[in-house]
Amino acid sequence: MGRRLRGKDGVKPSKFDDASIGLLSLLLAFSFGTSIAKHDQRRLAVVADANAIGDFYTGASMLKEPSRTKLQAVIRQYAQLRFDLSRRRPRPEDLEEALTRFGRMHDQMSALVQQALSEGTPIAVPLTNALNSVTSNQTSRLAAYRDRLPGSIVFLLYTCAIVAALLIGREQGVEGSTDVAGMVCFILLVSIAVYVTLDLNRPESGLIRVSQEPIERLLSPMPIQ
Repeated sequence: MGRRLRGKDGVKPSKFDDASIGLLSLLLAFSFGTSIAKHDQRRLAVVADANAIGDFYTGASMLKEPSRTKLQAVIRQYAQLRFDLSRRRPRPEDLEEALTRFGRMHDQMSALVQQALSEGTPIAVPLTNALNSVTSNQTSRLAAYRDRLPGSIVFLLYTCAIVAALLIGREQGVEGSTDVAGMVCFILLVSIAVYVTLDLNRPESGLIRVSQEPIERLLSPMPIQ
């Protein structure tokens, strides 16, 4: 395009490529910042989830038998299922099945806590609060997992990156200069930046995964019932 325009009357080097690069830089910074913030939310949700499960397990260890063994067994199964689900790349149907199992486990834990309360346990309030924390963190973690960049922002990021490369190439054609190495490096750097931004936005299939170490360390001292 630039070579066809070169030499024509009234055709001068344009500054639109500078404006497009500035807009692309702004979009990249905004998109990357948003994606890394969502990634941090998922990481913090895992930590909060592990703390809530650990507090609940500690409270269950203070109950009398047989409520103690039954509740601890359900809590460990619950933590193990969360760890196994996060370690692999679940399909939508696998996630829905796991959510159904989590719901059944919540019902079991609620029934066992109610039984402990009817037996007159002295830790009724802390135990109830711990159960509430477990269920509420389930909702928070699921919301953080499903929180993504809007599709319109991803489309705008792709469009701006392509248009910026086209305008730079057109400008080089008008000026009669070709910087192949610089253009290739520019496209490569932008592509890597866009890839990392979008990879942070795909917790179910991306290469950048949220560490499950808090849940894994939580399972270590829990004996298998």
